Amino acid sequence: MKEEKSLSELDEIVKLSYLYDFYGALLKENHRQIFEDYVLNDLSLSEIAEEHGITRQGVYDVVKRCRTKLKDYEQRLHLVHKFEIMKEKLQKIEKIAAETSEQNSDGIPKSVSEEIKRLKTYTILFSKKRN
Repeated sequence: MKEEKSLSELDEIVKLSYLYDFYGALLKENHRQIFEDYVLNDLSLSEIAEEHGITRQGVYDVVKRCRTKLKDYEQRLHLVHKFEIMKEKLQKIEKIAAETSEQNSDGIPKSVSEEIKRLKTYTILFSKKRN
C-alpha cells in the first residue's frame, strides 16, 4: 500500500505537472513516458522499471533528469510564470467588469466582455489540453 503524500510533495507534483504541460514535448519520448508514469500516473519506481525493462535506479535517474530539464526550461522561458500572470489579470478584469456592471444599468462594455470571453476561451482550452 502506498503511503499518503505530504502537502509539500503534492505541491511539487502540481508544479511538475504544470511544467510538464508546457515543456513535456521537449523531452525524449521514452523519458516522457517514464515521467508521466511516475508523476502523473503515480506509479512506483518498481512498476515503471518492470514495464520499461530497466532498473529502479534507471527510472529514478530519468525522473530526476526530466525534473531538472523541465525546471531549466522554465528558468529560461518563463512560460508557466507568464501564464499564471495572465490568469491573475483575467481574474482582475472579471472582478472590475462585475463591479462595473453592478454600477451601470447598461452592463459591461462590449469590448471588455469580448476580451474576457477571449481570455477565458484561451485558458479553458489550455486547461483541457492539460487533462
